[in-house]
Amino acid sequence: MADRKEKLQRIIQIGIEVAQIKDLDILLEKILSEARILVNADAGSIYIKEDNTLKFSYTQNETLRRRIGPGKKLIYTTFIMPITYKSIAGSVALSGELLNIADAYKIPPTSSYSHNRSYDEKAGYETHSMLTVPLKNNRSEIIGVLQLINAQDQKKKIIPFSGEDELLIKPFAMYAAVAIERAQLTRTTILRMISMAELRDPKETGAHVNRVASYALEIYEFWAHKKGIAQEEIDKYRDSFRMAAMLHDVGKVAISDTILKKPGRFTEEEHDIIKHHTIEGAKLFSGARSDFDEIASEVALNHHEKWDGTGYPGFVDIQTGRALPGFETRDGKPRPKKGEEIPIYGRIVALADVYDALSSKRSYKEAWQEDQVLQTIKDDRGTHFDPLLVDCFFEILDVIHSISSRYPDK
Repeated sequence: MADRKEKLQRIIQIGIEVAQIKDLDILLEKILSEARILVNADAGSIYIKEDNTLKFSYTQNETLRRRIGPGKKLIYTTFIMPITYKSIAGSVALSGELLNIADAYKIPPTSSYSHNRSYDEKAGYETHSMLTVPLKNNRSEIIGVLQLINAQDQKKKIIPFSGEDELLIKPFAMYAAVAIERAQLTRTTILRMISMAELRDPKETGAHVNRVASYALEIYEFWAHKKGIAQEEIDKYRDSFRMAAMLHDVGKVAISDTILKKPGRFTEEEHDIIKHHTIEGAKLFSGARSDFDEIASEVALNHHEKWDGTGYPGFVDIQTGRALPGFETRDGKPRPKKGEEIPIYGRIVALADVYDALSSKRSYKEAWQEDQVLQTIKDDRGTHFDPLLVDCFFEILDVIHSISSRYPDK
């Protein structure tokens, strides 16, 4: 009874914690991690409802993670499936009722749903006990499905999920659904801001900014672990950083169409005007009232600085656009930042943005071949990019590639 009381108190605390997470991707990771801890599940997935389909949006598997070694992440591909009674997740989405399966390999042939073993076969994993829960908002509408896999006892032996697990997961799912819907609204608002930038600059698409933000977050986490930064400190800013990275070029809304959409090469004067988007973006988040405002301003201002001091806009007063006192060049312009003078979030987004820009097809260019992109990044190590960040990038290249496939251009 005491253990159950502690778990119920933890659910309330989780509800408070997830309510503070605004980024959808980070929220899904948090929800799945906490749900697995709550019922001691080895693995799990989250599906998000999109019209009449379920989008496989996030997954975790501790057994498979241990196989790939410390510091590495599972590679997975998102997919969309129709909501029907043929699948377990689809059946729960349609019925709105929790489904507790003792052994997925022993589902009676008379059941409308069945377990797709193809994933198990590819991964070398066996899915037995499954607890599949509808995620309902305050209006009792299904917004997704939470699926927990392979409950374990204290000796890591796979056991069925219990009736108590069912009682605990129901209020948890309620908190999770409300948080997900709130995060979806935040994501929609950010993408609308980006859509305004896209009207001025066609490369600022939702897929592009989601890729850049995801690349940036993975690079940041890997870099932070290498630097010995505590996980608590890393987690503190992940949410704000990912959203800020999505908005790195939002300052382009202030640049004239006649310049942004000009065919051919820019004049030196026009190029100087375009450079001003960094200052305009930073200005949007000035007068910081939150960590997000501060980080978003930092990213917008600094993502075009270069490690060797040849970037822009340099040490500038974002309100006036002029050089900060003591940081003027001989011609009175702001001195570019160099090396670690460039804030870490700006250095990271610079790398993530260039990788995606070179890898993507645009109206004015074809996508570069991957080996050409990677060689360019290697060549620019220590000039354009922070050398340590480039090293981190290559160490997690498999994760980078998986992100690229998760957010394809439409």
